[in-house]
Amino acid sequence: MATIQFDLVSPERKLASIEASEIQIPGADGDFTAMADHAPVLTTLRPGVLRVVAGNETSEYLVTGGFVELSATNASVLAEQALPVADVTRELVDGLVEAATTAAETADPSEKDAAHKRIADTKALLELV
Repeated sequence: MATIQFDLVSPERKLASIEASEIQIPGADGDFTAMADHAPVLTTLRPGVLRVVAGNETSEYLVTGGFVELSATNASVLAEQALPVADVTRELVDGLVEAATTAAETADPSEKDAAHKRIADTKALLELV
């Protein structure tokens, strides 16, 4: 099976650099799956779970936003925040929801819809804990 080089980086550290067969991405405009020979794409991420399939193993990472750049052979994710789903706690997600809510309260009126969507996407992460 063809693979794609996957790299996940947050401001704190590099979380992954592996050859993957499939990457499920929480895109800002909807979830999508990237595989080898994917058309080039540059898009933003929404808060969600990024899943990476490599061989018989699946790794899951919580991402709060950021960017993904795809080519036929590479997938690079630059996340605002990212961590393995196994490390996610209720307190962490509650803090993310609180931060999204605070940001929505001070958002420009033209950004209110996007701010409320971010709150909803972030609250959906509560299913992880």
